[in-house]
Amino acid sequence: MFTYVVTLQCSDAPGIVLAASSAIVALEGNIVENDQFTDPVTGQFCMRTRFETERGDVDEVRDQLLKSLDAFSPTLGVRLEDVVRRALIMVSKFDHCLADLLYRREQGDLPLDITAVVSNHPDCGPLAERHGVPFLEIPVTPSTKESAETQLRGLIESYDVDFVVLARYMQVLSPSLCSYLSGRAVNIHHSFLPGFKGAKPYHQAYERGVKLIGATAHFVTSDLDEGPIIEQDIVRVSHARRPGDLVSLGRDIEKSVLSRAVRLLAEDRVALVGDRTVIFSQ
Repeated sequence: MFTYVVTLQCSDAPGIVLAASSAIVALEGNIVENDQFTDPVTGQFCMRTRFETERGDVDEVRDQLLKSLDAFSPTLGVRLEDVVRRALIMVSKFDHCLADLLYRREQGDLPLDITAVVSNHPDCGPLAERHGVPFLEIPVTPSTKESAETQLRGLIESYDVDFVVLARYMQVLSPSLCSYLSGRAVNIHHSFLPGFKGAKPYHQAYERGVKLIGATAHFVTSDLDEGPIIEQDIVRVSHARRPGDLVSLGRDIEKSVLSRAVRLLAEDRVALVGDRTVIFSQ
C-alpha cells in the first residue's frame, strides 16, 4: 500500500469534499486522516487528506484528483508520504535552534531532509559536519549583500528545497528575496509577537518587568517580523529572574517553537491564507 498526503485550497463551494472523495474512491483508496476548514475572512476552503491505495503512480493520482476537482480551480499538493520534504537551514552564530533540528532529524522525530546549512559566519560549521550535513559559508556585508543573495538563490535551486528555515539567521533579507521565498521560508522570532523589537529583547523585557516571555515562528515577508504566524509559545517568569535567566529560557522556547513549526511544514499541515495560517495539527 502507498500512503499519499494531499493538500487542497480553493474558494469555498458546495461539493468540494464529495469531488475529492470520489477521486480517491476511483483510485481504490481509503482515507485514513482528513481535516478541513473554511476561512471566514477570505472564504478560502483548506483541506489536508491522507489516504492509502495500491496505486503507486503519483502522476496518476494527481491527474485523477485534478480531473475530479477541475470545476473548483484548486491549488493542489500531492506527494507520497515517504518522500520527505527538503529544507535548507540558515543560521548565524547562535546554534541552539540548528542543533535541535539536526538532533530531531537524526533521531527520526522530524520527517525532513536537511539538505544543507548556510551561514554568514563559520561558527556552526563543526556542528553541521558532525551531523553529516553540508555547510556553506556566505559572508554578508552591505557591499556584498546582493551577490550573497544571488548565491543563496542558486543553492536553493540546486538543492531543490521545499522551504528555507531561518534558525536565528541574523540578517534581514531583501524584499526581492522575500518575494522569491514567499510562503517557503520560516523564521523564529525571539518574542511572543508583538513584542520587544531590536537589540537585546530579553534585557528590554527584564527592564519592563514582564511576567512571561515567548517565541514566534512565522513566514518571512518583507515586513520585518510581521509575517503570518505558524507557531507560538510562552513561559512564565517572575521578578526574581535575571536577564541571563531570560536568555536561557528564551533559547529553550525558541528551539521548541521552531521545531514544531518546521514539523508542521514538513507534514504539509500549514495552509497560508492571506495574512493568516490554517494549521492542521495532529
